[in-house]
Amino acid sequence: MSFTLDTPLAAALGDKAAKSLARAFGMATVGDLLAHYPRRYALRGELTPILHLPVGETATVIAEVKQVSSRPMRQRRGQLLEVIIGDGVGELVLTFFGQAWREKELLPGRRGVFSGKVAAYKGKLQFSHPDYQLFEDDRTALAQADEMVRTPIPIYPATSTVATWALQAWIGDVLDRLGDVPDPVPEDLRFRDGLLTAREALNWVHRPETREQIDAARATLRMHEALVLQTALAQQRQFVRMMAARARPARPGGLLERFDAALPFERTPDQVAVGNQIAGDLEAAWPMNRLVQGEVGSGKTLVALRAMLQVAESGGQAALIAPTEVLAAQHLRSMTRMLGPQLAPELMPTLLTGQMSAGDRRKAALRVASGQALIVVGTHALLSEGTTFADLALVVVDEQHRFGVEQRETLRAKGTSPHALVLTATPIPRTVAMTVFGDLDVSTIRTLPAGRAGIQTFVAPVAEKPGWFARVWDRVAEEVDKGHQVFVVCSAIDAEKAAAAPGADDGSAGSAAVEGQPARPTWGVVQVAELLSGHPRVGRLRLATLHGRMPAEEKDRIMQDFARGDIDVLIATTVIEVGVDVPNASTMVILDADRFGVSQLHQLRGRVGRGGVPGLCLLVTEAEEGSLARSRVEAVAATLDGFELAEIDLELRGEGDVLGDAQSGVRSSLRLLRVVKDADLIARARGEAERILERDPTLDGHPGLAEALERRVTQEERAALSRS
Repeated sequence: MSFTLDTPLAAALGDKAAKSLARAFGMATVGDLLAHYPRRYALRGELTPILHLPVGETATVIAEVKQVSSRPMRQRRGQLLEVIIGDGVGELVLTFFGQAWREKELLPGRRGVFSGKVAAYKGKLQFSHPDYQLFEDDRTALAQADEMVRTPIPIYPATSTVATWALQAWIGDVLDRLGDVPDPVPEDLRFRDGLLTAREALNWVHRPETREQIDAARATLRMHEALVLQTALAQQRQFVRMMAARARPARPGGLLERFDAALPFERTPDQVAVGNQIAGDLEAAWPMNRLVQGEVGSGKTLVALRAMLQVAESGGQAALIAPTEVLAAQHLRSMTRMLGPQLAPELMPTLLTGQMSAGDRRKAALRVASGQALIVVGTHALLSEGTTFADLALVVVDEQHRFGVEQRETLRAKGTSPHALVLTATPIPRTVAMTVFGDLDVSTIRTLPAGRAGIQTFVAPVAEKPGWFARVWDRVAEEVDKGHQVFVVCSAIDAEKAAAAPGADDGSAGSAAVEGQPARPTWGVVQVAELLSGHPRVGRLRLATLHGRMPAEEKDRIMQDFARGDIDVLIATTVIEVGVDVPNASTMVILDADRFGVSQLHQLRGRVGRGGVPGLCLLVTEAEEGSLARSRVEAVAATLDGFELAEIDLELRGEGDVLGDAQSGVRSSLRLLRVVKDADLIARARGEAERILERDPTLDGHPGLAEALERRVTQEERAALSRS
């Protein structure tokens, strides 16, 4: 019986193996198993006499089976098989756990070549679970041994229940009976790039005879992944363009023109260019699906507000969803101020959050449902069943990485094919934009408005220079004496409680362990407030605390007091990370800075130096010099370019973390492809995918690619892509 990639594993390997693979890796078909590529390859080492075997290294010996014995294992079910082999001078023990069946082939007198990692146990040399090949006769022994030494051994990602040797055996079994494999890559591209056929690539990646075969197989399979992923994203872009949306053009003398005429400043060239792109999108017959990325303070809110005004000219409503109550309230104030006394009453900007009183919320919901409020700003309350819109024309998602896929879709479902605009102040590397947000049109605002005084950033390595900690607080007092204000940011509300129960959803920084990073936060808001209230200089200043567990009204009141200048030093968690605008804030102290990501540190730093006051950011860390955690902090101090930092972040953290769990559909289809290393390949694959779909939108002429799409990008994953 020959198999296809869609053959169920139960039919190919039997129920027991299929259940093991399903439990361990979620595999269901032969294709799933064959897409489980080796994570590395071992070489068996040189042929070595047993007496000269180096402990701790992989080596290969030619030897004869001397003695075989088995006994029950103490800690678990099954037998421990021990085999003593010798080469005439030295002896070596082979051990196999739970593989008593090998006793039938490892008979005394049989000779073969044996490879494994050399260990010493109770004074004897040992191979545990070695790889071996028994000789049929002595004449071919040396030839077989030489071939075995040169052949790479695939090492698979394994679990405690499914070992790499078991995977190797199962994969070998299905490869022996695998029939034709449809090729996802068109023939002209395969010849142009010198790629293998799909069948050859699978053979060579799992059963290579040389290093060159491994490299050729991986190059082919990387192109398969890139082309399949980019085709899925291109199809999603096509799908969006097939949906009908009401065109929302601006009209002469309308709201947008009046707003622009009243602006007290010139828009930056980037703001103009991105604004024109969005205006064009809103006039199209299909929904806009655009991501706008830009540095903190680059004017993304202005760009979004102009889009809201354009849809409002035809009676369309715009809803902006923000990740926190503080940010939603600030967006509303900021937009109302920008609209001014003439336009604000016409658009009636309305706030809708979960923390509002029942009466206020009812009034707000009524204004939204009736269409009276043409601009609606809120938090998750916008998603509730009770919130309805008269004509939702535009959905704006602020800081999209803070929202789950389902939440964004729930809001879009409240309108009929509404336009979507996603804003992010976390610059996205080009390759991530192509890979994760490939179905969105991406716009970038790089230039900052004139008049910014800039920010200086310094690292305070207090583990090496303890005296710098006191100097940080003296510097804080000096800034306040000059009439400025200061943020102090902590990675936790209470460092003692955070150590006992990490990961609470309180607006604190993530506490995933990073090499070189202290095991727990040293400082929380509680500890810093206590320290500073007793400080001889800072203690006499007006101090306040802010964190995610406070009631919304209290958080908002404190932020407004700080914005008015009634608070000198605000001790907070990352609830102040995005959108908080206090032009008089000159200084930011970030404690346990190594506990924050590169992009997060850059975002936080952007809260100061926003007016004419020069900004100062002090990154306080106990991370060891040369550690990964310290490298992140030093990278932020070295540049103010958020786009450069995004690339550094990607390199330091790896794309698994950067892509995030919300993009599960994308991540699960990346096996060999690496968005950093394979940037050029991804870009080429994107171009190829667009050309293929332009000529063959239904992929009727590309059955191999159509099958690969169906196999690798499931309906669930397509849903994730469509909501990215």
